[in-house]
Parts: sequence; C-alpha cells; structure tokens
Amino acid sequence: MTFAEHVIRFYRALEFTGKLPKGIEVMNPYRDNPRILEIAEKFYGKFYNDRHIRRIILGINPGRLGAGATGIAFTDTKRLRDKCGIDLEEFSTHEPSSVFIYEMIDAFGGVEAFYHAFYITSICPLGFVSTQKGSVRNYNYYDSKALEKSITPFALGCLRTQLEFGIDTRIAYCLGTGKNYQFIQKLNEEYKFFDEVVPLEHPRYIMQYKSKSKDIYIDKYLTELSR
Repeated sequence: MTFAEHVIRFYRALEFTGKLPKGIEVMNPYRDNPRILEIAEKFYGKFYNDRHIRRIILGINPGRLGAGATGIAFTDTKRLRDKCGIDLEEFSTHEPSSVFIYEMIDAFGGVEAFYHAFYITSICPLGFVSTQKGSVRNYNYYDSKALEKSITPFALGCLRTQLEFGIDTRIAYCLGTGKNYQFIQKLNEEYKFFDEVVPLEHPRYIMQYKSKSKDIYIDKYLTELSR
C-alpha cells in the first residue's frame, strides 16, 4: 500500500468511543461530513502517493477551523486552496496556526518538498469542542484530566497504526512545549516509539503571543526539521 492509502484507510476507520466529560463533544469530520473524506483523499493522493519514509510531526488535536474543517492537519480552506491546489468550495475558514505552518512550509521549499519529507498529524487525531455556556469552542484533550485519561488508549492505538505507514522513528516532532510535549514524552518513555521527541513551540502560541518574532520561530523549525 502507498502512504496515501494507509492514511485514508486510517481516517475511514477513526472513531472515538471513550467517555467524554459533561459539555464536551467529539469532532470527527471524516464521519460528520463525507465531503471532507473526499478532500482528504485528494490531498493525500496528491502528496503521499508513494512508499517514501517520512518523519512524523504531532500536534495536540484538530481545531474547528483547521483539520476539523478540512480533514488535513494545520490546513484551513485558504491554505488548502492557495498552497495545495485543492478547493473546498462549500465554505471558507481562516486559522492562524495554518498561516504559520504554511509560511514555514514555503521557507522549507514548498508543499511538494515538505510533504515528501514529513507527515503531520496529532497525538489525538480527532478533536473536541466545549458546548458549555451556550457557545462552541475548541477543547484540547489535556484541558480535562478525565478526558486525557479517556483518550490515552485511543491515542496509543492511533499512533501505533500510523507508525506502520512508513515513519522514521529516530525523531518525532511535538508541536507544543508544554502539556502536549509532557504527554507525548511520557508515552514515549513508556513505550519507546521514538529515539527522541523534539518539542517545538505550537503555531497557535507563536501567532497569538510571538507574531513579531515569527521569522525566528520559522528558522527554529527549519533547523530542527533538518536534523
């Protein structure tokens, strides 16, 4: 099987059956919207239709405006269209993390070169939203100890499956230097998935708090990814 075929089979089967805290809902775009799976098939068929070995980059969990909308990690509809050449005409999303990631990808050499070398996913490949107080907002798996405990078997199973796609396990990159890194590092210490886990500042943190220093962080990403 090609890398793309592995990914699509994985997404088709994704289902979270763990217990959720009150007011938290799972977000599974691959089942909630059949169009998203079509977009994912186009994306992975375009950039991953090979058996090349790649390094893995692990985010937290999908957000509503990035992978929650397009099915592609850290890719909103604008970047999907303008950078990847795939148009999701039904709606439009803008996600700051996606802006940073694709500026970094441009600096790396463009989407063809980057996706040939790396596979971006999340330690928990399905997202969550909070529906409390009458509003809907992104919710991270570590925002609740109960949810973190509940997703751990799911995260382990998903990671094991994705490592079979053709992943170089010498280095994994973690997006997030705090709770996400602590969680992934703890799993790695126990299960020895990777020789090393390298933490990188999360794109959302960079865009929200360090946007004036964005180029410095892009340079840092490029340095670490070239190891």
